[in-house]
Amino acid sequence: MTTTPEDRLAELGLTLPEVVAPLAAYVPAVRTGNLVYTSGQVPMVEGKLAQAGKLGAEVTTEQGAELARICALNALAAVKAEVGDLARVVRVVKVVVFVASDPAYTEQPKVGNGASELLVQALGDVVGKHARSAVGVASLPLDAPVEVELIAEVD
Repeated sequence: MTTTPEDRLAELGLTLPEVVAPLAAYVPAVRTGNLVYTSGQVPMVEGKLAQAGKLGAEVTTEQGAELARICALNALAAVKAEVGDLARVVRVVKVVVFVASDPAYTEQPKVGNGASELLVQALGDVVGKHARSAVGVASLPLDAPVEVELIAEVD
């Protein structure tokens, strides 16, 4: 019996959430050919921002990594809504993690690990490992500390 991404998430005590409603004039994900591009996902849980603030000020690196994990889970929900089944993901190609940062903050890669590790846990090493950028920014929508977008190859 094959283990599905949803089975792996359940083993982690997680379930795929409903797709986060767009905050402006865009869609959660777009497929072109065999690629799915997600819009940036902020750490929304049941329609509310899980935490606000900047890394290095109101938000710790550990909290940021957990928030990035929530963002990645929301991105997976957007991918599933676009293609119908996460088992259709052949490879996560690229992940971009935006980190709202205090000017002196330099641990953006550690925050990004929250998203990257979740993707590997849910999809496995071969499918979930990806190229990544973790970028410090001045601010994000709703004063979110983290925003994650990804590109996934699907069959």
